[in-house]
Amino acid sequence: MDIAIRSFVNGFPEFMIQGGVTLGLLITGCIVHVLLTPMKELQLIKAGNISAGISVAAVIVGLAIPMAACLATANSVYDLLIWGVVAILLQLLAFRVADLLLRDLPKRIERDEIGAALVLAAVKLAAALVMAAAL
Repeated sequence: MDIAIRSFVNGFPEFMIQGGVTLGLLITGCIVHVLLTPMKELQLIKAGNISAGISVAAVIVGLAIPMAACLATANSVYDLLIWGVVAILLQLLAFRVADLLLRDLPKRIERDEIGAALVLAAVKLAAALVMAAAL
């Protein structure tokens, strides 16, 4: 039992640091995405727009998947930061790709076109899974 307690005492600070950095990256990525996308998703969600809810949910899960992979494979906090930022940038790119596939995606989300929101969610989740596997 003494070995387990020492292992916990030695590993817990690193766990908290890396977990905190990952959570910070996830929150930052979500905020950056919401600020950079043309539609005001949070206002739309408050107004009952289901498509905006799907879009934001896809952002959260789409960033959490590669962030978890970063956390599992990182050798240091710097490694975690570098790949976490790359994941955020690639998710923003995934939005642009979906926007190219579905012309005027922001307007379609604002009009609550659930089909468009589901395609956006699929693109984001597919990108997240590929990113996670590449890490």
